[in-house]
Amino acid sequence: MSLSASARDALSSFEQAAGWEQRARLLMQWGERLEPLGDGQKSEANRVHGCESQVWLVAEQHDGQWRFKGASDARIIRGLLALLLIRVEGLSSAELAQLDLPGWFNQLGLGRQLSPSRSNGLNAVLQRMAQLAAGA
Repeated sequence: MSLSASARDALSSFEQAAGWEQRARLLMQWGERLEPLGDGQKSEANRVHGCESQVWLVAEQHDGQWRFKGASDARIIRGLLALLLIRVEGLSSAELAQLDLPGWFNQLGLGRQLSPSRSNGLNAVLQRMAQLAAGA
């Protein structure tokens, strides 16, 4: 599965980071790049359940490709969400279903920093993406 230009950009940035502190800073910076959700989009219907933090996810499909927007009240989760969103950018429903989420975060050097609750939360986001894609 090929990477989008923004996913390659993220991978390059994280590969150059020396150690967890630099990666954590990068994570916060990527989180700040998330396109803000409107107040109406931060609704219970768009909330992802299974995350300890508040996470909202909105999906749009254009020409068979998915575009997701998300938000979180937690800075680290915002960064992880941003990295997940750029990884799934432009994927079809079938590609979305085959995404190796742990593999992506390991490539970024973040796999060890994903606590079980963060990992579960990201999987909940991915499952919600798959549900939205399947329901379209």
